[in-house]
Amino acid sequence: MPLLNIDYFDPHRTEHPLDVVERLASLRDWIFDRAETDEMSVTSPGRWTDYHVAFTWIEDVEALHVACAFDLKVPERRRAEIQRLIALVNEQLWIGHFDLWSSDNVVMFRHSLLLAGGVAPTQPQCATMMKCAVDACERYFQAFQFVLWAGKNARESLDAALFETEGEA
Repeated sequence: MPLLNIDYFDPHRTEHPLDVVERLASLRDWIFDRAETDEMSVTSPGRWTDYHVAFTWIEDVEALHVACAFDLKVPERRRAEIQRLIALVNEQLWIGHFDLWSSDNVVMFRHSLLLAGGVAPTQPQCATMMKCAVDACERYFQAFQFVLWAGKNARESLDAALFETEGEA
């Protein structure tokens, strides 16, 4: 007998979970595209770059997945240091995590909202998923840049990116 014997209850949903995200995007005037039933992309301008946020409905586990990427390709020679930075950053996160998407060599933030049993997502939940993804990318974007463009190591890059000044000059 398996340790976890879970029978998935798949009730009929009254609406597709991405319909909630699409309505939210329309209300907030987000730039979005929903070319597929189970996938939707949103573009969010940030302080340092534009973020590409993909929402995906994963039916077999009843999860709404969010992935937020930015245009920053990781060359092979800096891959190991980026992986070290990702490990340091992930230690600080309460929600979600960063990955190096190896097929495209891009860094992305990922998180999922489990909706097992036919639970419907709410607009505040979807807005919070979007905010958490973009906020995490905004907070750590410069650290990734320091590794790639300044040749810094992971610890130096993270420390420099998180350095906060007080007062005014």
